[in-house]
Amino acid sequence: MPWLALPFADKHRKLKLWNKYRVSNIPSLIFIDASTGKVVCRNGLLVIRDDPEGLEFPWGPKPFSEVVAGPLLRYNGQTLDSNALEGSYVGVYFSAHWCPPCRSLTRVLVESYRKIKEAGQKFEILFVSADRSEDSFKQYFSEMPWVAVPYADEARRSRLNRLYGIQGIPTLIVLDSKGDVITRQGRVEVLNDIECHEFPWHPKPVLELTDTNAVQLNEGPCLVLFVDSEDDGESDAAKQLIQPIAEKIIAKYKAKEEEAPLLFFVAGEDDMTDSLRDYTNLPEAAPLLTILDMSARAKYVMDVEEITPEIVEAFVSDFLADKLKPEPI
Repeated sequence: MPWLALPFADKHRKLKLWNKYRVSNIPSLIFIDASTGKVVCRNGLLVIRDDPEGLEFPWGPKPFSEVVAGPLLRYNGQTLDSNALEGSYVGVYFSAHWCPPCRSLTRVLVESYRKIKEAGQKFEILFVSADRSEDSFKQYFSEMPWVAVPYADEARRSRLNRLYGIQGIPTLIVLDSKGDVITRQGRVEVLNDIECHEFPWHPKPVLELTDTNAVQLNEGPCLVLFVDSEDDGESDAAKQLIQPIAEKIIAKYKAKEEEAPLLFFVAGEDDMTDSLRDYTNLPEAAPLLTILDMSARAKYVMDVEEITPEIVEAFVSDFLADKLKPEPI
């Protein structure tokens, strides 16, 4: 390789980079503007495949409206221009027929789409196929009541994957009427909000840990406050305790146009939480304040009788400043 590398033994910096850019699989290539530290492109593998000569360098992000520009297909075989999406919320749905979780999500998403449209919301879903043949695409798309990028337009499908740094499917990116991202966790939101009461699913600073959103524990370090949910109102009180701290962290990194380095959860007493405690070998205490970093197989535990905002804020600050000593998971 004619470029630089971190020393092999420098595991600490390697893990920090994995977490900072939420890398979930390899190979992964992320382009960054060294002068600002901002991400230029999250899916560099597609960049070098699509532009091997570097003619589009430095591969900066383009507006959704520009990347998606062109004809789209309707499920009934008709076509329409992409400018028909303007002024609507848009769910950009990366999926494929060969993927069982995709097919399961599609069944739920069809009902969600119907409910949102019946409620009078301006909402459209754009299917970006990862199918392995046009026949598979056609079969799968026949189950969908929304629009799609034509399967033959591989370049546009690839550009949309590049734009959102897609690393796995199914992925549902929800955009506002201006084409800006509301949430990258559309899959989780749809499964957690079957009646679509919270559409368009603006992110919450603190989430209650559930079977459907537990997958986010693998995306980077997560603060998890375990509580005794048998006590009515305990979960709500825990969320209110954490929320100001979470909001401050999120706002700080948003101002730098970066993702927050922590996700925030409250976990009650249920089978899924018990399994998480067992897997991470956590004590049965409640309340129990933790930061879990699954990719690094590390945990940080604050086991005190009372959790206060000051304790949480100090715990988070020390973690972000690398002052905490991790324990192995």
